[in-house]
Amino acid sequence: MKRIFPAPLLSLALWLLWLVLNLSVSPGNLLIGAILGFCAPLMMRKLRPKQVRIRRPLTILRLLLVVGRDVVASNLIVAWGVLNAGRRPPRSGFIKVPLDLRDANGLAALAAICTVVPGTVWSELALDRSILLLHVWDLDDEAHFIEHFKTTYERPLMEIFE
Repeated sequence: MKRIFPAPLLSLALWLLWLVLNLSVSPGNLLIGAILGFCAPLMMRKLRPKQVRIRRPLTILRLLLVVGRDVVASNLIVAWGVLNAGRRPPRSGFIKVPLDLRDANGLAALAAICTVVPGTVWSELALDRSILLLHVWDLDDEAHFIEHFKTTYERPLMEIFE
């Protein structure tokens, strides 16, 4: 059954989304939506990530709380920095962070964290996944930032995924 319907809920969701977007349940839309819901997951089966194996579920909760705290704090810091940019311009720059995390799902989660925390932008990942290039909006101490990044985000993700 998995060969024909690799993602049955996704197929159903695509079919329903087609009907909602077209605002019609005509026979043609029912058929086209069913074809889309059937073919799209089959064609994209190879793009689906590996099965996720979570090792420490409580670490997820702790990480979510830390990321939430950092999002709020970073928003306030960036807003304050923007308001005071005339007096003290931000010292932005690129920083290379050596990574120990190798799991694809963990790296995807790390990319999402970098996206939601203001002041950091995921710029590039080395082909061997050993170095992450980040752009940091206001960088005081590079060594301190790297240690904070690895301790706060990378290590919990390693506990969860590796």
